Amino acid sequence: MARVARDEDGRSELRITDPRALRALAHPARQRVITELFSGEVLTATEAARLVGLSPSATSYHLRALERWGIVERDESSDGRERPWRATASSITVTPDAHRAAGVDSSRTSVHAWFGDLGDDLDRLAASVAAGDEHGMTARGRLWLTDDEETEIRERLQEVVRSFRGRTRREHPEGARPWNVYALLLPAQSPKA
Repeated sequence: MARVARDEDGRSELRITDPRALRALAHPARQRVITELFSGEVLTATEAARLVGLSPSATSYHLRALERWGIVERDESSDGRERPWRATASSITVTPDAHRAAGVDSSRTSVHAWFGDLGDDLDRLAASVAAGDEHGMTARGRLWLTDDEETEIRERLQEVVRSFRGRTRREHPEGARPWNVYALLLPAQSPKA
């Protein structure tokens, strides 16, 4: 299923280990809600519905499906009427074992859903840069790495991103604006069978 692990600094990571959970993740509305909640937001179904373009009842359905897998949970209500939702951890990872057990097709569907917003984000970056914005970046290259070196780079990238986590639409430094962060280390060749 899913389990929460804590690192030495007390940060929590939800590790998805059950391959069946990949189906719960493979929906664009759920991906958008996961992005918001795992960035530290606490949202009601109505607030989440506005973000994903669905009705509050449809969004509630998706939130309950994510709750069944331990991905989100109910938060305390400030007034007793609203029923807010929050992430169960600071970050979320689908383990390689879950992808392997799901099979290539299910894994591919999950990964593509996970990065479903990438095209729109790249379009926004191109428009922003064309309008004169000096912020945002894309970079591409190839590195020849041992497995240990790949692990080191992955962990260092995750640490940089973690150092800025916890900022929300309600609580962030003045002048901050939201950025979608993608960190990819992709194999340049198919694995040898």
